[in-house]
Amino acid sequence: MDPADDGGRDVVWLRGITPRGSRRAEPLTLARIVAVAVAELDVHGAERLTMRRLAQRLEVTSTALYWHVATKDDLLDLALDEVLGEVPIPDADDPRAAVRALLGDWRAVLLAHPWSPALLGRPLLGPNMLARTEFLQATLTRAGLAGRDLAAAGSLLSQFVIGAAVTESTWRRAQDPTALSRVQEYLAARADLYPTLDGSGFVERSRWTEDELFALGLDRVLDTVLA
Repeated sequence: MDPADDGGRDVVWLRGITPRGSRRAEPLTLARIVAVAVAELDVHGAERLTMRRLAQRLEVTSTALYWHVATKDDLLDLALDEVLGEVPIPDADDPRAAVRALLGDWRAVLLAHPWSPALLGRPLLGPNMLARTEFLQATLTRAGLAGRDLAAAGSLLSQFVIGAAVTESTWRRAQDPTALSRVQEYLAARADLYPTLDGSGFVERSRWTEDELFALGLDRVLDTVLA
């Protein structure tokens, strides 16, 4: 991948740089910066994160912060890979069980950090993400997939978990507990136009939880991928 292909955006993983260290001794480290950035993102989201706000929270100057992280985009890349490192790599021998565990935990981690799904359109080349993608691909290979089938299966499974996390986090961030109920009421009032959506409980979560729907959907995808 060429950095120029990313809409002109540069990313820390493609640049191949090591974040700079300070020339003078100070208690500020890249690990501490990233950890505090994740905490800040969990509270305020990516839109409100600024290098200045982060420097204040770290009780350092912005200049000291820039010795370690060159740009806000670099910081977002580092923070995203940091939270993806929370996804455990399964030790299950059975490929289906291993993939199911990996993707279930991946979704859970993304939902625990509501800002993270929106950043998944960025190149995911951090070491934590690559390690989990390598595990997924290796597990699918062990299950007998190769070539185009392997590429299609990996893409499908990744899109499934990312799509689920983006949709769920978007609903949750709306902070309107009545939103789904109002959608269901809208469909019920127009049952002549949308009889299947009304009858199936399209968004009626009193019938099934998001966890149940994700698990069942993932099983259906795995039935096809690992057939």
